[in-house]
Amino acid sequence: MEIYQLRTFLAVARCQNLTRASEQLHLSQPAVSKQIKALEEELGLALFERTPAGVLLTKSGRDILSLAETTLAAAMALTGKAAQLRGEVAGTVRLGTIIDPSSLQLGDFLARMLQWHPMIEIKLKHGISGDILKQVESGELDAGYYLGTVERPGIAAVELRKVGYVVIAPGGWASKVHNQSIEDLAALPWVGPHIHSSQYRILQTLFSDAGVMPPAMAIEVDQESSMISLVKSGVGLCLMREEIVRASAREGELLIWEGAIPLCPLSFIYAEDRRTDGAIAAMLHVLDGMTAPTEMPKPE
Repeated sequence: MEIYQLRTFLAVARCQNLTRASEQLHLSQPAVSKQIKALEEELGLALFERTPAGVLLTKSGRDILSLAETTLAAAMALTGKAAQLRGEVAGTVRLGTIIDPSSLQLGDFLARMLQWHPMIEIKLKHGISGDILKQVESGELDAGYYLGTVERPGIAAVELRKVGYVVIAPGGWASKVHNQSIEDLAALPWVGPHIHSSQYRILQTLFSDAGVMPPAMAIEVDQESSMISLVKSGVGLCLMREEIVRASAREGELLIWEGAIPLCPLSFIYAEDRRTDGAIAAMLHVLDGMTAPTEMPKPE
């Protein structure tokens, strides 16, 4: 039984809703369901029952709730004491996040930090890539996530993966975007991203590399969900992460332009001169361990 499974069980029990629990834990809903299922299988008990309003504890779930709280507190005290005996660094880390937690594997990262570096408290600040980079440079943030190529002196980047972007259009715009060139798209209305966002930089590069003047934006939005909603409503085109629009494209709510767009790196960034700081080193250690998702990183 893992600490993070108990933490998930308690969060779902309190929220009585998988969606709210997943938001609280910074995990995707399928990841929360998987952890609950694994705990139920290990215990041999059904802990929750689904209702139209959410989920409720079963009698077995209610009977072990208090013991689960005590066990989690004791486990956290034990790992904290072990960290003290190892001389592990303690303190608060300010971490900048972007996009959605599941795309960053943020819940997995926080669970591993909680288990292996329990004396480090992490405070999250959500924003857009350009602002996160500036705040890491200024020292307002200790580290953060960033979409795009990092070309700032003194800022180190650990690439986590590549992210694909596509141009999306309203479902009824097939005649306007099918077999059209980037020049043709420039003449259509666009839903524009925030000037400091990764989408803005990619969009500017896409048009400038083609020798085309970037289009005027009909409206500027700083949230991906709002941008997608406006495109579905027929306002215009926009640039969006492919991974979050595939389902809508399959259902015909959106169209994806066939043109190729270079992949964008997703990175973890921090000040180069802080590489050996205890908290930064701990986060890098955990990120390195996440390349083996079935294993927890072992303390050094």
